[in-house]
Amino acid sequence: MIYQDLFYPAGVAVFGSVKPGKLAAVIINRLKEGNMPNVYAVNPKAQGMENVPGCDSVLKLKGQVQLAVIAAPAAIVKDILEECGQAGIKAAAIITSGFSEAGNVQGEQELLEIASRYGMRFVGPNCAGVVNTHSNLLATLETRPPKGNIAIISQSGAVGGILMSMAKAQKIGISKFVSFGNGLDLNMMEFLEWMKTDDETKVVAIYMEAVKNGRAFMKVLSELTEIKPVVIVKAGHSSAGQRAALSHTGSMAGVDAVFDAALGQCGAVRAESLEDLFDICRGFSALPEIKGERVLIVTNSGGPGVMTTDKSEEVRLSLPEPSQNMKETLGKFLPSFASIKNPVDLTVEGTGEQYRDALANALEEYDAAVALYIGTPYLKSAPIAEGIIQAGKSTGKPIAVSLSVGTDMNESLDRLEQEGIPAFISGERAVKVFAKMAQYYKCKKLGKTFEASSMPTVGTVLPNNLLEPDVKELLQKNNISVPPYSFVHTAEEAAQSGEELGWPVVIKVVSPQIIHKSDVGGVLLGIDSPNKAREAFKTLEKIAEGRDFRGAIMYHMLDLGREVIIGLTNDASFGPVVVFGLGGIYTEVLKDVVFKVAPVDEKTALTMIKSIKSYKLLEGIRGGKSIDMQFLAKTISELSYFPFKYTNIREMDLNPVFAYEDGVIAVDARIVTDNEA
Repeated sequence: MIYQDLFYPAGVAVFGSVKPGKLAAVIINRLKEGNMPNVYAVNPKAQGMENVPGCDSVLKLKGQVQLAVIAAPAAIVKDILEECGQAGIKAAAIITSGFSEAGNVQGEQELLEIASRYGMRFVGPNCAGVVNTHSNLLATLETRPPKGNIAIISQSGAVGGILMSMAKAQKIGISKFVSFGNGLDLNMMEFLEWMKTDDETKVVAIYMEAVKNGRAFMKVLSELTEIKPVVIVKAGHSSAGQRAALSHTGSMAGVDAVFDAALGQCGAVRAESLEDLFDICRGFSALPEIKGERVLIVTNSGGPGVMTTDKSEEVRLSLPEPSQNMKETLGKFLPSFASIKNPVDLTVEGTGEQYRDALANALEEYDAAVALYIGTPYLKSAPIAEGIIQAGKSTGKPIAVSLSVGTDMNESLDRLEQEGIPAFISGERAVKVFAKMAQYYKCKKLGKTFEASSMPTVGTVLPNNLLEPDVKELLQKNNISVPPYSFVHTAEEAAQSGEELGWPVVIKVVSPQIIHKSDVGGVLLGIDSPNKAREAFKTLEKIAEGRDFRGAIMYHMLDLGREVIIGLTNDASFGPVVVFGLGGIYTEVLKDVVFKVAPVDEKTALTMIKSIKSYKLLEGIRGGKSIDMQFLAKTISELSYFPFKYTNIREMDLNPVFAYEDGVIAVDARIVTDNEA
């Protein structure tokens, strides 16, 4: 019911001064611009505006108003809300600023108390209002957008205003707009929940800056993307200011990287900019489903075709040449000088009929097409547009267009938009849209990789300052392979353990005060006799002099496998995160790692392995054999459940992990618990 009153009110009361230039006056003008009937101005002097009646108390309008829009001074907002409650109004948009964003937290709590008492819900305070183009509601300070099927939810009023202006300038149809400001009551989560049932919205666009409860956000987002696409642009790509982590895993994890992973696991699409956001939304809004990643380019100019091809490869679309049979088919109606590859280059002499026939025929072998037309200032582009429209109707497949130059360009672009074929500024931007659309539909088909059901919160609490032998024992208990090892406390024990493990051995210092052993010379390799084992132990004792030396851990030297790192860290918004990447320089220098919000199953872990840039090194190159992918995926999955079994894990590293053709071994491991410095 609340959303009915908020977005489909029969009457709207606007609170505040109606003097020229005042916020309430601007909002009333917007409401009348949108042809909203039954608008009332409420202020102490009962001043109205033109044909909008004034009233000194909303109680006199009882039963006539469903939505209150408040643009009065912050000091009297609570009194207005109280009166709205008495009048039976259940929905409000509080435009007024001067609350928590200005340090007035108490003022916000008063608003919540009043609203709760009357069963009222509100947007804001400090918001840019709400819009519903399908009910003529323009309760905002922002520009009036065209009617359409894209809903916009913005955490920022200013960015919301930019988006509304862009929508009007680019003729992009909007269904709903809401800027929720401080989000004191109705917020992002609740609007996403409602969007699942809004039949007037086909795609949801979001601008956001932060996530408070990441896992709850993921749950709602996952449910929404099952129904319709969600495209998100987020401010803040940098991880600057993050805590300097003790472990490799913590230092690799940036806020933005985790957010990006979370969106992918929920099936949402990430946009790079506001322009990118609108491009992608227009694709989802107008085009049919893209069922694969095979894209055809038809052009009349080589340069733009090549640039579009380059961008296609960059965004991982496939551009195979037409089959031999298709080349023969195309050759029957295309001129001999046309290039029948991919791009199909019709040259400057390409006609509307040739665009139509090339697209209609070749799309039998492709999932989508980009049609590029770079005309001349003295020729019409309309015939090209008509040819593309006819091809779209005959194939039912997505076709995106980039038209440039022509005597009737605006008319041609309008005609394409009317027929549901979006035109983009360039072919490069068009293929970026196809890549994002393919990503969404592929994810929807394969299923989400985030399990929305809550994980158990009751688990074992680990002691602080776990030593490597303790961690190795814990790994074995949880089905993660480690090498056979000995924890020794004297030089003689080291000599005896070497005999039992088999020479040569590795011997490493064990001390809670030495985190990175190799940095202090605390890892000694190739120890191949009892005497050398004794000497090695004494060397480690000397290295740890003045520190809490607990002994040494020893294991037989392993054959070098492909070195990887698996880790856990905790994100402030999303909680436990699992990290995977190649070890060595690939971790330290190239940062070739991938993140997922934990836990993950083996199927998702396998996608993590395959998504790193250096995956080919694991798969095997130049005759090399592939590592045991399934065993590695199982290890990643097993580790991802650790924070739910052991609830005080802050960070954890398995580094290095050796991956072989027939197994995986965690060579070194460490855990940082919550209470450790």
